Amino acid sequence: MPAELDPFTIEIVRDKLSAAADEMGVVLARTSMSPIVYEVLDFACGITDAKAQVIAQTNGLTLFTGTFGPQVRSVVEKFGVDGMSAGDVFATNIPYDGGTHTCDVCLIKPIFLSGDVVGFAVSVTHWIEIGGSVPGSIPPDATEIYQEGLRLPGVKVADAGGTSQTILDLITANIRLPVTGIGDLNAGLAAVGIGERRVVEACERYGIELVGATFEHILEHGERVARAALRDIPNGIYEANDVIDGDGITDDPIPIKVTVTVEDDSLHADFTGCAPQARGPINCATGALLSACKTVVRAITDPGAKSNDGFFRPLTLTIPPGTVFSAEPPAPTGWYYEGASCANDLFWKALAPAVPDKLGAGSYMSLCAAYLIGTERETGELFVLAEPNVGGWGGSAVGDGVSALIATTDGDTYNFPVEVVETRYPVLMERYELDTESGGGAGLHRGGLGCVREYRLYGVDAAAGYGSCSGAQRTPWPLAGGVAGSHNFLEYARESGRHRVGRTPRVELVDGDRAMVVTAAGGGFGDPLERDPERVLDDLIDGYVTLARARDDYGVVIDPGPMTIDRAATRELRESRGASS
Repeated sequence: MPAELDPFTIEIVRDKLSAAADEMGVVLARTSMSPIVYEVLDFACGITDAKAQVIAQTNGLTLFTGTFGPQVRSVVEKFGVDGMSAGDVFATNIPYDGGTHTCDVCLIKPIFLSGDVVGFAVSVTHWIEIGGSVPGSIPPDATEIYQEGLRLPGVKVADAGGTSQTILDLITANIRLPVTGIGDLNAGLAAVGIGERRVVEACERYGIELVGATFEHILEHGERVARAALRDIPNGIYEANDVIDGDGITDDPIPIKVTVTVEDDSLHADFTGCAPQARGPINCATGALLSACKTVVRAITDPGAKSNDGFFRPLTLTIPPGTVFSAEPPAPTGWYYEGASCANDLFWKALAPAVPDKLGAGSYMSLCAAYLIGTERETGELFVLAEPNVGGWGGSAVGDGVSALIATTDGDTYNFPVEVVETRYPVLMERYELDTESGGGAGLHRGGLGCVREYRLYGVDAAAGYGSCSGAQRTPWPLAGGVAGSHNFLEYARESGRHRVGRTPRVELVDGDRAMVVTAAGGGFGDPLERDPERVLDDLIDGYVTLARARDDYGVVIDPGPMTIDRAATRELRESRGASS
């Protein structure tokens, strides 16, 4: 290797590219006008090479892991590199072109040096409003994408002369919160501008040859790490079957299946046999499916490493067109993250028995996103409150599942701090606590607990709620003899009574009504009768289990007075249930 391409300098450039992607994320979050961006962090930023291979990416939303490449390629196919100029920025939110749903707006900026494209800077931001049939733009009963808001099919939103006024006018005329939308557009433009600047600086300082060599080094290193990790998984064919519990239009179960083939250093997932695309918005397109699968690959290879497309070279997919995981126009995809979460969970379920130290039992899986929309009494302005919710992860061979953690597919995102919710929206938080009432998830290593998050409308003239929770009719699956987890659900408390749902269209609400999200406990790992009684006692003291559950689920008899284990009664009870002494 020539001196100018020495490995030490390549590592320096590699870190600079990683830092550039992180800086893009900081810029986007700090300049956004939407809490779902600057609090929840529902965005992603990164840099690709000229072939649309991801070189560096913020840790953000894992469901954007597989979208950058296809989205960049869709713009290149439309305009051609020769049809691009320095300063151009293109916008796309088309699910079938590698995207997710219309709310996720992807900005792509070609990076030029000496007249040639050396890469692309990319940002994807969830816009809280982009038009469509309901405020928030994710109608749970949509039957076609036209109901889900404004579409931007790889349009040029900026060039060397600045942002296109025509595009700004088009956006402003079609969304309900134009100030927030244009603010998030500007935040994304700032982010891709930073990405472009940092790559150009690196090329000018170190030379384009070395930067290009660094691109290749990053991809090759990611591939080597992934293939080495896959060699530790026993070769074989692993299968999983499940259902998606409804599409938003009906509660009819939607069958899904995957066959995963593991060879020495490769992984192939075949989703042949999944149901056709649904009438409702539970569908996802292939970009989101790819992201869902890549998340599992990261989990079994090197989950702590910075993401790049090299990690995913060992992964191949088979998916026929027109399925619930490969939707085609005009299928709605508003709740794509529920469909993609089911794909992720299915892939995870197939591989978990082979790598129980890396993949636990089933998690609450669904983001359980609840929407509250309406008009504030004091200002007369529209509000749209939407946030993902945390829940319980499954137990594994190495320990109990984690409680109150965001879903696998949402990566580094968060829900709102209570103070932010009550400051920015006309609601009061009545409850936010671990769900210790629903049960489920017992095991040698128990599933983590879900949460209860309850809002009360306060100071509204008119309001409504809608949302989507996968898992209202199915529970997180167990492993190695454990017990399944509990259910996710939404519940609305109105004058007419309580209304519990999984996926629901618009529910009319008035001031003082409450909306509650309850997320599931994860599945348990191993026989609950083998759990150390002392750990069951600790769980009781901590409030995670009741006396009845300690006895019924774990066969542990506890004297509630001194809070001590009755060891003789415990041994007798466990032996009567077939536990080894």
